Amino acid sequence: MLRLSPLVVLLIALPAFAQVVKKDIPYVDRGHERQVLDVYSPKGAISAPVVFWIHGGGWQTGDKKEVHLKPQAFTDKGLVFVATNYRLLPTVEMGDIVRDVAKALAWIHTHAAEYGGDPKRIFVMGHSAGAQLAALLCTDNRYLKEHQLSFDFIKGCVPVDGDTYDVPAIIATAEARWAAHGLPKAKYGHREKFGNDQEKHKDFSAVTHAVKGKGTPPFLILHVGEHPDVSAQATRLAAALREANVPVTVFAGRDTTHSRINADLGKGDDPGTKAVFEFIEKALAK
Repeated sequence: MLRLSPLVVLLIALPAFAQVVKKDIPYVDRGHERQVLDVYSPKGAISAPVVFWIHGGGWQTGDKKEVHLKPQAFTDKGLVFVATNYRLLPTVEMGDIVRDVAKALAWIHTHAAEYGGDPKRIFVMGHSAGAQLAALLCTDNRYLKEHQLSFDFIKGCVPVDGDTYDVPAIIATAEARWAAHGLPKAKYGHREKFGNDQEKHKDFSAVTHAVKGKGTPPFLILHVGEHPDVSAQATRLAAALREANVPVTVFAGRDTTHSRINADLGKGDDPGTKAVFEFIEKALAK
């Protein structure tokens, strides 16, 4: 049974759909049309924990509105839910995307209280490409340092079914597969998306930055258990985090797919959802 703070328990008692929604809030003054985010707050929330969600789409597509059941599920549990957009490839480079998401996270840290949230208790989550971005933001502290922030306010990180926590590894895996089967290479694969430079590939990999003494928040890594690439990447990231003395839990979803593990987050009977709320409960108890 989920045990949260008295404030969160009180908010859980609110009827379903009792939420306040604010959409398309700019996190950059006079910025790009995609530099906006949505905030879903439990009605009457004060100092509620915040979930910061990063959508997927291969860094080329996707939108913050594609959140399925998540806003209602999290606000029903007494948490503020934030979904952000960011600029996309090939209009900008990968580093610009990471900095967009860091700007959005810094913005919600500054403005959380205005929407009933607690700036000192934020969880960073994301699916697919968003999982890579979430994991990188929570291991490479340089992006938050650009906003005079540290990891102190991040209570946990939940990357969902990412395959790019170790970018060189996924590139090697994909290219070996193409060669073994005599298949043509992707015209715009991971090698090109991440800059076609080996050093950039390493720098955009969360495993590179999982080192001791940085205050890295605890991780819950969700992945499709039957998929070899995401399973290997989850195992690789978990090993790097453990080596850095960072608490980490790996949850392998069964009888699911890359799309479904994301769409099902928020369903009451979904095992992945239960794992997420157990992770949040444990993190908030500290």
